Amino acid sequence: MNELTLAGKIAVFALPVIFAITLHEAAHGYVARYFGDMTAAAAGRITANPLKHIDPVGTILVPLVILLASKLLGGGAILFGWAKPVPVNFARLRRPKQDMLWVAAAGPGINLVMAIFWALVIQLAIFLKSGFFSEPMAFMGAAGVFINVILMALNLLPLPPLDGGRIAVSLLPVKQAMQFARLEPYGLFIMLGLLFTGILGMIVWPIIDLFIGLVALVTGLETVQLVGLIQFVLS
Repeated sequence: MNELTLAGKIAVFALPVIFAITLHEAAHGYVARYFGDMTAAAAGRITANPLKHIDPVGTILVPLVILLASKLLGGGAILFGWAKPVPVNFARLRRPKQDMLWVAAAGPGINLVMAIFWALVIQLAIFLKSGFFSEPMAFMGAAGVFINVILMALNLLPLPPLDGGRIAVSLLPVKQAMQFARLEPYGLFIMLGLLFTGILGMIVWPIIDLFIGLVALVTGLETVQLVGLIQFVLS
């Protein structure tokens, strides 16, 4: 296999990145509606249409810059981005504290589903073998698995306002939950601190490896094969 050009890398990552980020947000809105909050529904945000969710900076520019930097500097990178947050009014949920857990978990949950879907795309590419589309399908599938596992792992960190932080708030006793929720305005700065000190990578990469192994197991892929494809599309 020849190394992917920058254009090739953008081509295989474009759809997985857009749908990983936008469906993550739509899932929050869908589950919020199920539990009684119609805010996202009223704003037209419960949709798979990426145009409703794309943030020009977070969905397009940031992932593109990371891909470019990775290509120019060499080596892999933690590819990430964000969409326009889906509006959720937790006070309108039928049981705000309990239901918050399911609304928050919906985003990482749909990323797991999409990671499995993209792994099945790889399986289809293997089945097609030497077909014209088999190699691009395998590369896009690997990109899809990677970006969805990355988003799932990052969002499950127990730090407000990440989904894992909201899950923690839902599970903690009321007094501790209120104290923990006060971290939300500082969550971004804490994340940046963890990133620049290298602690974030130490925490996240083992979780990423765990989920990649899980996706491989569920879809019948060999973990080494899946990891090899991911390393190739990142190289």
